[in-house]
Amino acid sequence: MTSTIELPLWFVIIAGLLALIAFVERLLTPAVRWFFRRRVNRAIEELNTRLKLKIRPFGLTKRRILVDRLAYDPEVVAAAEAYAEEEDMPLEVAMANAQRYASEIVPSFNAYAYFRVGTRLARAISTALYRVRLGYTNEEALADVNPDATVIFVMNHRSNMDYVLVTYLASASTALSYAVGEWARVAILQHLIRSMGAYFIRRNARNVLYRRVLARYVAMATEAGVTQAVFPEGGLSRDGKLRPVKLGLLSYILNGYEPEGRDIVFIPVGLNYDRVLEDRTLIAEIDGKSEPVSGSTKFKRTMGFIWKNFKLRLAGRWHRFGYACVSFGSPVSMKAELKQRRIKNPASLSQKRRANLVEAIGGDLMVAVGDVVPVLPVSVVSTVLQSADDGGMSLLSIKAAAGRLMDDLVAGGAHVHIPHADHDYAVEAGLRMLVLRHVVEMDDEGNYHIADGEGALIAYYANAIAHLQNGTKPDLP
Repeated sequence: MTSTIELPLWFVIIAGLLALIAFVERLLTPAVRWFFRRRVNRAIEELNTRLKLKIRPFGLTKRRILVDRLAYDPEVVAAAEAYAEEEDMPLEVAMANAQRYASEIVPSFNAYAYFRVGTRLARAISTALYRVRLGYTNEEALADVNPDATVIFVMNHRSNMDYVLVTYLASASTALSYAVGEWARVAILQHLIRSMGAYFIRRNARNVLYRRVLARYVAMATEAGVTQAVFPEGGLSRDGKLRPVKLGLLSYILNGYEPEGRDIVFIPVGLNYDRVLEDRTLIAEIDGKSEPVSGSTKFKRTMGFIWKNFKLRLAGRWHRFGYACVSFGSPVSMKAELKQRRIKNPASLSQKRRANLVEAIGGDLMVAVGDVVPVLPVSVVSTVLQSADDGGMSLLSIKAAAGRLMDDLVAGGAHVHIPHADHDYAVEAGLRMLVLRHVVEMDDEGNYHIADGEGALIAYYANAIAHLQNGTKPDLP
């Protein structure tokens, strides 16, 4: 027992490292996890005392548990069986695909990442790029929303900044779970997005099993009361106009609705910008002639854009990109909608009638979103200049026509953001933004006109408020 054993030094080092790892894993790691878990729970409890829409237990459940729960949901299993039979594959392979889809979709919400990192970063980015303004808000109606209801923010989609801007403005009330397209599935970024509670979707997926898994996840989150944000248009507007409604996510939300369960409340959200960061790229895609752009090319262009603006800032010639404004409309209760339509239970309807119901509600929601889209200076000036003749317009003429246009829009119920409550300043701010971008030029006679080749860009910003004009054109002098 007291004899000496000689061991190689490398063996002793490896054995010592393994012993240290075992010590950390068995003794220290559980204690550290318990310590941080307790602090996180306390932070969440504190957050829930001041949030209007609470963080639900579903969002705090471990991701692995949610993935398994989704993959082995009875409806998903039945869909996997049907898919395996249709595709003539083993059930095990179909279930493995369902597991992979579930893992791809389910987020990993982290309250600390959302409120301590994400919302602060969203605020810093938003206010650095824009003069951020909160437009119209029906505060009384929003205050009356049942805190136990599932709240769905329904928004128009102008820019990828929409995610950042709405996250910042809604952070005092709730944590939002977004449906994010495949564009964000890149290294590092996707992990951050998942931790913010967002879930990834394949926009144009035709795979029946995948769509069933996605539908069940959306239904599960809705049933659990998770606050969500959806873009019914399904993608960014290429021409600035509101796009037709795509009913995918809305149908998943509505088809799983139980009248006796938790109410679903939709809140229309309208967004507008004096400058959309992707405007020229979006316009180039309208005619379908633009060549597909690789990820590396997109990255280079983005870095070039950042570098250009950084140099302007160093030179003291950089300006923020005008105003960015968000308006929140009156809530729409699913229970109230069904009662008004005299429908007791959507599940009892035939497939065709249920599809018609989803289409009707989706269309009504998109109209409500369009009604609260804010009117901003660049959109007003673009609308006026679009109606000018080849000789251009003087500043005085632009102000007169813009003033009449804004008055008409207000009379029609539109929400016009007039900076400093000064019509002249609003026109000057919008015109200045277009001149700085060389979209509008002033000739030797002092008249402003659209620069060559920039008509599509002017139309893009005018189209943002075209649906609010009821077919009228500004009255030019």
